[in-house]
Amino acid sequence: MIPSSFEYVAPKTLEEALSLLERHGGEAKLLAGGHSLLPLMKLRLAAPRTLIDLGRIRDLSYIREEGDKICIGAMTTHSAIESSGLLHKRAPLLAETAAEIGDVQVRNRGTLGGSAAHADPAADYPAALLALDAEFKVVSRNGERTVSARSFFVDMLTTALRPEEILAEIRFEPDPTGSGSAYKKLHQPASGFAIVGVAAQVSLDTSGNCREARVGITGVSGKAYRASRVEKELKGKKLDASVIARAAAHAAEGIQPLSDLHASGTYRAAMAQVYTRRALSEAVARAQKL
Repeated sequence: MIPSSFEYVAPKTLEEALSLLERHGGEAKLLAGGHSLLPLMKLRLAAPRTLIDLGRIRDLSYIREEGDKICIGAMTTHSAIESSGLLHKRAPLLAETAAEIGDVQVRNRGTLGGSAAHADPAADYPAALLALDAEFKVVSRNGERTVSARSFFVDMLTTALRPEEILAEIRFEPDPTGSGSAYKKLHQPASGFAIVGVAAQVSLDTSGNCREARVGITGVSGKAYRASRVEKELKGKKLDASVIARAAAHAAEGIQPLSDLHASGTYRAAMAQVYTRRALSEAVARAQKL
């Protein structure tokens, strides 16, 4: 199908984009990679009167370390994240997750900010961003504010972004000494989206016990979530196979799993346990090698 008519604008600065967003209000949509919005427009499930393309704002595409944080611009592509030497050295979880997204064409065009702001319940990044305990810098004409990953993902296709705001940057701390991470995913064969995706970040103390564990899970519920009970069961313990298995059994605790044509809720809950165990086992093995 063909989209309904719309005005296309391509600002070159963030300030210009914010002005356009303020001027057009709810009749405008922001375009990042376009993999979600453009199909909706073709089906006329979305019909913005104005399309604001962020692709020419060069200041929104970067990966750098500033102080005690790694900062990534919202328009940074999946492929840039996948191949970043800084991330592979300092925070490999996000690079590993990016490599699991779609195919080469998708990774060359799709962006971190576009994926996060769309908040698809089967997207990969939200799990990793939760496990990294990331912060989101969002901006408007009135200034900027910081939103934690746990507060940013509100519900299915819903985030804490306000209509007048643009997601500008995502930042998180690099991996501490003695830590390891992993992302494990049950792919939907046709789309590559996650039926279940689990990101695990584990830090060990000098005795080899768990100092901290963070587990983000996507695909199971209407939004990605932190598996808090799993994390609690791991902290302070020697993470052998039996401890990891007992903790992973709580991966879907308190969650209402989604059921659709790809998987039942019961299956998703069971696979959440399996992939949590796999992600944690890999993360611990990597931490022990350091």
